[in-house]
Amino acid sequence: MKQRGRHRRRRRGRALSAALTGAALALTGAATMISASQATVADDPGVLKPLTSAAGTDALRLTEHRVPAPWLDRLSAQMGEPVGVDAVLGSADRALRDADDCTAEDREALPVSPAATRAYCWDRADTEGWRPGAVTTSGDADEDGRWGTHRVVLSAWARDADTPGGGLARVSFVDADDPARLSHTSALLAVPVDGGHDYRGLASPVSGMVWYQDKLLVTAGSGDRDALYVYDLDRIQRATTEADAVGRVPGGWAADGHPYVLPAVASYRLPDTDGAARPGALSLDRGTAPDSLVAGERVSADGDRPTRLWRYAFSTDPARTGLPATDTAGHVDAVEAYETGAAEVGGVLSHRPAGAVRSEWYLSRAAGGQDGRGTLWRQNTEGARAAECGADRSQRCWSGLAGSLSYEGRTGEVWSQSGRMLFALPLASVEDALD
Repeated sequence: MKQRGRHRRRRRGRALSAALTGAALALTGAATMISASQATVADDPGVLKPLTSAAGTDALRLTEHRVPAPWLDRLSAQMGEPVGVDAVLGSADRALRDADDCTAEDREALPVSPAATRAYCWDRADTEGWRPGAVTTSGDADEDGRWGTHRVVLSAWARDADTPGGGLARVSFVDADDPARLSHTSALLAVPVDGGHDYRGLASPVSGMVWYQDKLLVTAGSGDRDALYVYDLDRIQRATTEADAVGRVPGGWAADGHPYVLPAVASYRLPDTDGAARPGALSLDRGTAPDSLVAGERVSADGDRPTRLWRYAFSTDPARTGLPATDTAGHVDAVEAYETGAAEVGGVLSHRPAGAVRSEWYLSRAAGGQDGRGTLWRQNTEGARAAECGADRSQRCWSGLAGSLSYEGRTGEVWSQSGRMLFALPLASVEDALD
């Protein structure tokens, strides 16, 4: 029986590979047909320019605000003991489909070059009314690539404020132990209020997200006073009713129909000044000492200023697991910052190859105001280079929506999400496409 199971898996793997190859070939053909005004040259962002002035770096400073422990304890006392990631994965009852079972329309969201080597799509019924956001994995959480015994992908989704029920954000926990069979369930992101007697939903898109140690850091939209929220993955609460409401309701606790809710344990606020940089993309860099949280903002293609990229150091204090390092006043200062000419940055990744003296920065850029596909760039203080595809060497080879980038060091893969497609590809293939 085991041998037959392995044969079925090999056949399924070959089918998936063929589907992805066919999709890439079709998209490559489409890329060659893009008009010359779009296909041949994307705006070169040039070199990274170090940002060193006090005025420039002060705009990146965050101030930490911890949710009082009694608030969180009060929630737990009323909702029941918190659960961890294992319990959530044990109830994952929704499936993602392999790429060969996804529609051609969904697969159009995949990049042309470099091509995905693993891809899955979300069921329309599970995502109706929700927009995809950032991705992070257990490879960010722990260097061995696992959380306990599990390989996990976290996928963020948001609902617009003008939809029935108002704006909300959630995180889907994907059990990725078996690459041929991914399953998931979701937890609503929330913020404790009223001294911990209640909570509200996080009414914000999540364009950036990093799971580091036991904490999950997510970005907040421009309508929120805070730039980042932090969630403790050992403090996941079970909802006690399937009501569409959020928070305390007659007879229990609701999470808009989701089985779990994550109450924030901290947030980070921007300086109250013009020009403060709001993180839009996040990723983890283990090539620094200590590990660092990489951030980038999103400036529109018709904006009148450069885009800023920067990093914050994570704390090495055992009492502050998963949190950025602060000074005695609770400030988090950038330890490195740059300006780039790249606009519409949807994902940012910083990685220092073994033996290298500097980090390379990878930027996924959305199509912006132009139709068609986005671009993928590698940039440093000496220049920039884009991935190319098609007979005319178009640079518009990436997903048009250009989602976040997350690097898993154990497998060497970069994960991202575009539309209803969740996908991965080796960082080595990114390098090949750029070289």
